[in-house]
Amino acid sequence: MGMIGITEGAIPFAAADPIRVIPSIMLGSMVASTVAMLAGVGNHAPHGGPIVLPVIDGRIMYLVAILAGTVTTALAVNLLKHLWKAPGEQS
Repeated sequence: MGMIGITEGAIPFAAADPIRVIPSIMLGSMVASTVAMLAGVGNHAPHGGPIVLPVIDGRIMYLVAILAGTVTTALAVNLLKHLWKAPGEQS
């Protein structure tokens, strides 16, 4: 779903653990958008994801921004899940 810019696939993960997942997604989105903005990436489509690569200015940095945001989100959610156990979770 993410490959064609559909973000609804993240909803079940966020709904299952909103306190740790939503801030992680926000942090990853912030990193990705900052990388793209600083690199001057331009998106001429009202959509996202790698499917819009033909209309992107700065394609390589667009992909770098996606990768940076994905890695940031994954690290943040795993760090939060490791440091902060939800009630009822075993360590």
